[in-house]
Amino acid sequence: QVHLVESGGGLVQPGGSLRLSCAASGSSFSITLKGWYRQAPGKQRELVAAITSGGSTNYADSVKGRFTISRDNAKKTMYLQMNSLKPEDTAVYYCNIQRVIDRYDYWGQGTQVTVSS
Repeated sequence: QVHLVESGGGLVQPGGSLRLSCAASGSSFSITLKGWYRQAPGKQRELVAAITSGGSTNYADSVKGRFTISRDNAKKTMYLQMNSLKPEDTAVYYCNIQRVIDRYDYWGQGTQVTVSS
């Protein structure tokens, strides 16, 4: 089994910053750290940031210039640095990884990010 542990969420003021972490463990299969999604109450889950096997990054238009995705493949850990946070960033954030052999998706448990005054 692959276990994903997310951390770093919390309550922050508008304009503040948070860094989310996603650590993978427990699998003998090779995995690829893929990206981050978020889901706000009453809304559909959306892709926030993705990173390719070559290290190229892609972002949702709503977070471009504010969020940065990175990873440490040796540590099997992925990060999302979130700066200049806005109330509309409030959501549960989920990390996504894939098993290399068949592209099977695994998801983190979710971490709550709340941006409010």
